[in-house]
Amino acid sequence: MIKKILVVDDDAGIRDAIETVLTEYDYEVQTLARAEEVFKTIKAYQPDLILLDIMLGGLDGTVICSALKAMPETSHIPVILISAHYQFASSSYDKADGFIPKPFDISYLLEKIETQLAA
Repeated sequence: MIKKILVVDDDAGIRDAIETVLTEYDYEVQTLARAEEVFKTIKAYQPDLILLDIMLGGLDGTVICSALKAMPETSHIPVILISAHYQFASSSYDKADGFIPKPFDISYLLEKIETQLAA
C-alpha cells in the first residue's frame, strides 16, 4: 500500500525537492505552502505522515504539531518537524515524532520517514 505524506513548508524549493524525492521512492505526496490549510487538508487527504516546517510565515509549526497531537482524529499521525533553525531541535522532540534539520541529507530524510511509518 502506498503511503501518503503531507509536506507543509512555505519554501517552494524545499517543497518541490521533498516531493520529487519522495515520489521517486513511491510515496504519494501532497504539499502545502500555507499553514492555515493544514487541518482541512489533513481531513481530506488523510496522510500517513506529516513533514512540517517550524517557521511558516509567522506561524509556529510546533503549535500546529501540538494541536494535531491533542486531537483524537490526528494524534496517531507521525509529525516530523523540519527547520533550518537548529535551536528548535531539542524543544521540538517533546511535541513531534522527530526533527530534521535543513539542509537535510536525502538518506537521513528517508530513514526518518521509514522509521516513523514502520512504528
